[in-house]
Amino acid sequence: MTDHVVTHATFTLERRYAASPATVFAAWAVPEAKARWFAGLDAEHELDFRVGGREVNRARSGGGPVLTFESWYRDIVQDERIVYTSTLSEGQDLATVSLTTVEFLPEGGGTRLLLTEQGTFLDGREEPSWREQGTGTWLDALAAELLRSIEQQ
Repeated sequence: MTDHVVTHATFTLERRYAASPATVFAAWAVPEAKARWFAGLDAEHELDFRVGGREVNRARSGGGPVLTFESWYRDIVQDERIVYTSTLSEGQDLATVSLTTVEFLPEGGGTRLLLTEQGTFLDGREEPSWREQGTGTWLDALAAELLRSIEQQ
């Protein structure tokens, strides 16, 4: 008999960007901008950014299984909030299920982004701290994308 383990975790990440909430929001909402978050990775990316829409990222690390991160957008308030549910699978095995809320808060002349993720991690396939670190890396890629868009203005 296989041991099935469930771990629940919540983490919050906060970043400040020298860009308006509309600009930061657009980096999440525009498919070409969001795809650049994964530049340099051997990844496939699809984005249907609307309530009920889906985002899929597929990548393989070394010779391991294909990792598929799939999200469904549940609530979108233009320039203010995004709420989505996600799954992460390793090959055919479900590793995590999560609910994420991203808030875009005006602060000074920029934006304070607040991301809160509540996750269920299954059978030790992924550690919550690894997921938090990976999400932080995505937010750092967002900063690079925002710099690029600001320089083009």
